[in-house]
Amino acid sequence: MPSVISFELLAKLGYAARGIVFLLVALLALFSGIAGGQPETKSAISTLLQQPLGRVWVGLIGLGLLGFVAWRLAQSIADADRQGNGGKAMFIRIALLGSAVTYAGLAFYALLHAASAGGGSGESGEKGLAEWVMSQPFGPYIAIAIGVGLIGGGIVTTVKGVLRKFEKYVNLPKRRGLLTYICMYGLIARGIVFSVTGMLFAYAGFSVDPDQAGGMADALEWLRELPFGSALYLVVAVGLAAFGIYNLIAAKYRTVEGPKLDDMKRALPLNIRS
Repeated sequence: MPSVISFELLAKLGYAARGIVFLLVALLALFSGIAGGQPETKSAISTLLQQPLGRVWVGLIGLGLLGFVAWRLAQSIADADRQGNGGKAMFIRIALLGSAVTYAGLAFYALLHAASAGGGSGESGEKGLAEWVMSQPFGPYIAIAIGVGLIGGGIVTTVKGVLRKFEKYVNLPKRRGLLTYICMYGLIARGIVFSVTGMLFAYAGFSVDPDQAGGMADALEWLRELPFGSALYLVVAVGLAAFGIYNLIAAKYRTVEGPKLDDMKRALPLNIRS
C-alpha cells in the first residue's frame, strides 16, 4: 500500500458534484413558480432523479459527493491545507468537519434514492435536525450555538469572496477576470444564505420552536420578504448558480495536496490508531 493517499481525484470529482447540485438548486430557485420544486439540495437531487437516466446521474453525484466528504475530512482532521492549530485555523477546520457531515448525509441520500425506485422527498433536514437537537438536554442552547456557528460560517464565506481569499488555493489562469468575479459572486451569495439559515436556526432555539428552523429555501423566502426582496431574491439565486460554477472552477484549478497516511494516523486519537 502506498504511504501517501492521493485525494486529488476524489476532491475534484467532489467539487464537480457539488457544483452540479448548486446549479440545480439555483435553477429551482429561479423557476420555482414553474417547476414547483423547493430550492434545496435534496429537492435538487429528487428533481434530477425524475429525468432520463436520473438514477444513473444521481448515483454518480452521490459517489462524487463521497469523494468530497473524504477531502473535507482530510482538510479538517489531517489539516491537508496546512491551516495550523491556531484559534482561527481550528474554527475553519471545525467548519470543514461540519461540511463533511452535511455532505455525507446528502451523498447517502443520493445513493439511497439512486438505488431505489422512489424519488424520495426533497424536504429540508434542518427542521428535523432542530427537533432532534431540542429534544436533548440544553437543546435550545445547542440550537442557538449551531445557528451562531452557521452565521459565523456565512461571514467567513462572504469574506472569502469579498477579499478573494479563495485565490490562495484556486490557481486561476492569467486571464482570469471573469472567473474571479464569478467566484467572488458565488461565495458572497452562499455566505448570505448560510448566515440567514443560521439566523433561522438560532431563532428556533430562542423561541424553543424547531419549526422556526429552515434551510436554503426558507432563507431565500426570508430574503424575498424584505424591502426590494424580489430583486434581492433574484440576485442571490443567480449567485447560487455562480457558486455552482465556482465549484466547477475549483474542480479544475483547486490545489489539492493529499495528506500522508502517517499524518492522518497522528491526527486520530490513540485508541483509534491502535
